[in-house]
Amino acid sequence: MSDDLRKEVCDLHAQLIRWGLVTWTAGNVSARVPGEDLLVIKPSGVMYDELTPDHMVICDLDGKLVEGDHAPSSDTEAHAYVYRHMPHVGGVVHTHSPYATAWAARGEPIPCSLTAMADEFGGDIPVGPFALIGSDAIGRGIVETLTGHRSPAVLMRQHGPFTIGTTAKAAVKAAVMCEDVARTMHFARQLGSVERLPAAAVDSLHDRYQNVYGQHNSGKKGAR
Repeated sequence: MSDDLRKEVCDLHAQLIRWGLVTWTAGNVSARVPGEDLLVIKPSGVMYDELTPDHMVICDLDGKLVEGDHAPSSDTEAHAYVYRHMPHVGGVVHTHSPYATAWAARGEPIPCSLTAMADEFGGDIPVGPFALIGSDAIGRGIVETLTGHRSPAVLMRQHGPFTIGTTAKAAVKAAVMCEDVARTMHFARQLGSVERLPAAAVDSLHDRYQNVYGQHNSGKKGAR
C-alpha cells in the first residue's frame, strides 16, 4: 500500500506543474496512509522534474520522519496537524498559485459569485490567519478556518492556498479549481462590482454537484 501511495503522490505533483500552480520546488501534496497514523509527502527542496516515488517520504502524524532517505517538506507538521484533527481528510495540498495567492496576500476571501464556486466550494473561499512555516501553526489555522465550512480550500493570509480532500487527488482538484475561480473573479472585478450568488442557489448547486453530478450516480434518474 505505501509503495502504491508513494507513486500516486509522486504522480500528483506533476499535476501541480501541469496546471501552473507551483514554481521551482515550492508546494506539496500529501496523502494519509489508510488504516495507519502515517502520511506520505514530498521531500523538501527537490525539483519537480527530479521527483520519483522513492523520493516520497513517510511521516507520522506528528510530522516526524518514519521512512525515507530525504528530509520531509517544511510543511509536513501543518499537514500532519490537519490529519490528526480532521479524520475525514485523506489528502492535503499546498501551492503558491499566483491568483489565489494574490487574494491571500490581500487577506480577502474569494466571494462566491460563480456557479463553479458553489459547486466545488459551497460558498466563499475563506481566509485563514497568518502563521510562520516550520511548525503546526499553519495546520491549526487551516483546521480552525475550515471546521464547519464547506470549502475544501483556505487562503492562508500572506502565504497561499491549502486544500483538503477525501483523497489526495480530490485535494489536487480543489487546488486547481481554487486557482481557476481566483483568476476569474480577479478578471471580473476589473470590470466592476460583482454580485454574489443567492444563498439558496449556492446550496442547490453544491448539493447537485456533490450528490448528482458525474458518473458515480449514473444509474439514478436525472443524473447527468
